[in-house]
Amino acid sequence: METHELIKALAADSRRTGVPMNTAWRGAVVVAVIIAATVFSVLLGARPDIAIAAQTVRFLFKFVVTIALAASAFFVLRMLSRPEIDTRGLLPYIGIAPALILAGVALELIVAPADTWSSRLVGTNSLVCLTFIPLIGIGPLALLLLALRHGAPSHPTLAGAIAGLAAGGIAATFYASHCTDDSPLFVATWYTIAIAILAFVGALSGRYVARW
Repeated sequence: METHELIKALAADSRRTGVPMNTAWRGAVVVAVIIAATVFSVLLGARPDIAIAAQTVRFLFKFVVTIALAASAFFVLRMLSRPEIDTRGLLPYIGIAPALILAGVALELIVAPADTWSSRLVGTNSLVCLTFIPLIGIGPLALLLLALRHGAPSHPTLAGAIAGLAAGGIAATFYASHCTDDSPLFVATWYTIAIAILAFVGALSGRYVARW
C-alpha cells in the first residue's frame, strides 16, 4: 500500500471509530466557551464601565482581534486533525489576527503623541492579563486537545500549539470585557504574551495527547 493510500485509510478509520469528528469539535467548542465564561464570571467579571466603553472603537477592536484569532485558529486546528493536510496552505489563516492588531498598532502610533506610547504599552493591568488569560484558557485548551484525539494529526506539536491559540482567543475575548487597557499597543504586547503561554503549553501537551 502506498503512503497516500495508508493516510487515507487511517483518516477514514478515525472517522468510523469513536465519536464523529464534527460532534467532537462542536461539543469541545461549546463546552470550552461555557467553561471560559464560568471561570471568567467567578474570577473577574466585566468592567464596571462596560456600557460606556462599548461606545469606543478601541474597546470594540479588542474583540475583533480576539474573535478573529479564536475563529481562525479553530479552523486551522480542525484542518490539522486530518493526517493528509498540507500545513503550508494554513499559514495565511493564522496571520489574520496578527495582521489586524499590527494595523491597529500602526494607526495608534500615527494618531497618538509619541510621549504616550510607553504608558499605553505598559498599561495598568499587565500582570492581571498575564495571569488570567492563561487561567481562563487552560480548560478550553484541555478540551480542544481531547477533541484532537478523535482525529489523526500528522503534526501533533503544531496542532497542540494551534489549540493553544484557539483557547487563548476564547480566553482573551472574555478577558477583554474586563480589561480597562484598550490600547492596541497593550493588546499587541500583553495579550500576545499571555496567549503564547497557552500555545506553548498546547505544543508540549500535543506531542503526547494528540499523537497517534
